[in-house]
Amino acid sequence: MSMASGIKALAALLAAALMVLLAACSSLPGVAPSHPADTIPIAQAPSDDPEEDAIGAREHPRIVASYGGIYSDRQAEIMIARIVGRLLAAADQPNQKFTVTILDTAEVNAFALPGGYVYVTRGILALASDTSEIAAVLAHEIAHVTLKHARARTNRAKTDEIVDKVISGVFGADTATDQASNRSKMSLAAFSQQQELAADKEGILTSGRAGYDPHAAARFLGAMGRFAHFSQGDADQEGDFLSSHPSTPDRIQKAIETARSFFGAPGLGETDREGYMAGIEGLAFGDSPAQGAISGRRYINPTLKFTFEVPQTYTLQISKGAVVGVAGEGEAVRFDSAEVPATMGLEDYLKSGWIAGLQPQTVRRESANGYDMATGTAVTPQWNFRVAVVRHEGRVYRFIFASRFDNAGFAKAAEATLRSFRAATAKDMALVKQLVVRSVTAGPLDTADSLARRMSGLGRGTDLFYILNNLYPGDTLITGQRYKIVTVE
Repeated sequence: MSMASGIKALAALLAAALMVLLAACSSLPGVAPSHPADTIPIAQAPSDDPEEDAIGAREHPRIVASYGGIYSDRQAEIMIARIVGRLLAAADQPNQKFTVTILDTAEVNAFALPGGYVYVTRGILALASDTSEIAAVLAHEIAHVTLKHARARTNRAKTDEIVDKVISGVFGADTATDQASNRSKMSLAAFSQQQELAADKEGILTSGRAGYDPHAAARFLGAMGRFAHFSQGDADQEGDFLSSHPSTPDRIQKAIETARSFFGAPGLGETDREGYMAGIEGLAFGDSPAQGAISGRRYINPTLKFTFEVPQTYTLQISKGAVVGVAGEGEAVRFDSAEVPATMGLEDYLKSGWIAGLQPQTVRRESANGYDMATGTAVTPQWNFRVAVVRHEGRVYRFIFASRFDNAGFAKAAEATLRSFRAATAKDMALVKQLVVRSVTAGPLDTADSLARRMSGLGRGTDLFYILNNLYPGDTLITGQRYKIVTVE
């Protein structure tokens, strides 16, 4: 089974199988909690809607946790703050309270919460090619807030139900306590088609009035469509921006028509490619080391210095705030962490009600490699589970294995994985590599193909180069202009 088909099988398997309830927040180990200093406040005037403020403030930490934490990059933060400031002035909202957060995920996404909370991922920052394109994204999300689309949606259903569905996930049943996110089915950006088109129009008008190229919205929608096709089968891209902002030909055409009717032909607005390239220089790409790294069948967390390995039948991937693995179409594993009181024993935690179908008589205390552990089994009508929890430096880590059949092979795989949990060595740590975005200046003899070859060692790197720079094979480059490449550092 290929990586892509395996991940697709995993997504379907986990959605159907892991019907458990979470009694505490779960997230990928090492994800930093939200902190006001890591966000970008834009204007601080009191809001005219305290209820929306309360919704946003309540959900902000949970959104941050479910998307891998906050990405701290001072130059990118300053760039975005300047863009948002210009957009708010152009939208005649200079005193509207907005808080912009860069989420530490490779997912290509942007969305807004009630109360002026706007989010962009470092994945979408890597894909944009100039300032006008990211301004188009931000203007669209600001439009959702200023047009009160979130309020209109909450009038159709209870606010808690809508927002909590955003962060419900593979564990499914208890949306009030589940931080894992199944964002492809219900997301914060899941507005109606009419609302999306209205935000498109308002966003284009705002970015154009702010002096940015108003045609950037249509251009970037096309680029995101290419990236979505490139990433097809990648579980990390399910639930991305295009899940709720579809890049359809009709939508792109409407964006072009709006820009033309209000601002004329392309070429009049500011793009500021050079400023944007400087703002994203050194941007992390792909999986974040803060969330750990996958090396073959091994997961390594360089921050908390532990590792584990799955049997050779499994394929691992960091996905939706957890480490997930699949073996064929009938077995899967999920690894994450949870906040558990230090006074609560691991056996008591297993029995505390966060997993459905647990068989209490199977819960037992164990140890391996110097770590305290507890294990147990759970059964639902169609699935069998083997669950294990490990305490490491005051935090609890969880393994949940799911299988259609509880046979000896399944039990052996779960046991081997649990027993492999250990402290990471220097050799393990050396396997963790970071991909970053760098810029290169095109010389007179450079072509799109020659620069693309600089990324040939990444695996599909040449194709990725064309998409990241919105180029095609054979395209002529502009001498002296900077282009994005991804390097291993």
